[in-house]
Amino acid sequence: MSPLKIKKGATSHSAYNLRPTFSDVEERHTLAVLVENEPGVLARVIGLFSGRGYNIDSLTVAEIDHLGHRSRITIVTRGTPQIITQIKAQLGRIVDVHDVHDLTVEGPSVERELALLKVAGSGDHRVEALRLADIFRASVVDSTLTSFVFEITGTPEKIDALADLMRPLGLQEIARTGVAALARGEV
Repeated sequence: MSPLKIKKGATSHSAYNLRPTFSDVEERHTLAVLVENEPGVLARVIGLFSGRGYNIDSLTVAEIDHLGHRSRITIVTRGTPQIITQIKAQLGRIVDVHDVHDLTVEGPSVERELALLKVAGSGDHRVEALRLADIFRASVVDSTLTSFVFEITGTPEKIDALADLMRPLGLQEIARTGVAALARGEV
């Protein structure tokens, strides 16, 4: 104990608190970026990630306002809180970016993804693939004598779960759209 009977590091308000205040835990964040729909904007946004070594788990882009020529880029990325803060700040500095929203921290949001899964098989594997598709509410969008193509919409975790179950049954290919997300409730 010191003469003032204050334990070292007992409070985070101490000028002598030398414990690091940053976190090294990576978090998954969904960012919604509203941009001008002009050539090169997507390249600049993606260049920000590749130039600094940040990874993108999912990326979707579509025009949302035909008259205003605006597009929405939904990016799912991972990083420490400091990296996510840096990404948002750097995205906000790009000239053609109007708005950056971190849907992960701004409140509840809805995330969905579309996937097509091609499963080849015969006999019991074919019947089991149809049963699993029904459980996951996947639709058959193409069928041949040797394969099915299933369409599923849901969270990325739901799609991963179905793909994992279909692998032993003959999953041949998978195509995914990437995450589309919106904040819940009123704006």
